[in-house]
Amino acid sequence: MNSNNNAESKLKTVKAACDKAPAGDKKDAAFKHFSAAEKAHKAKNDKECMTELAAAEKALH
Repeated sequence: MNSNNNAESKLKTVKAACDKAPAGDKKDAAFKHFSAAEKAHKAKNDKECMTELAAAEKALH
């Protein structure tokens, strides 16, 4: 699996986690990182995308 497919898969996983999270500061922070990850992915910057997705996951915990 190449990094682009990996990033797309991770985007879907993190989006689902964000959607399931209860409303609040953690969800808000996670969505900020998720939005940044989407922008990075569209710019074909997979390294930045994965960094932002990791930050989004961390924000949820």
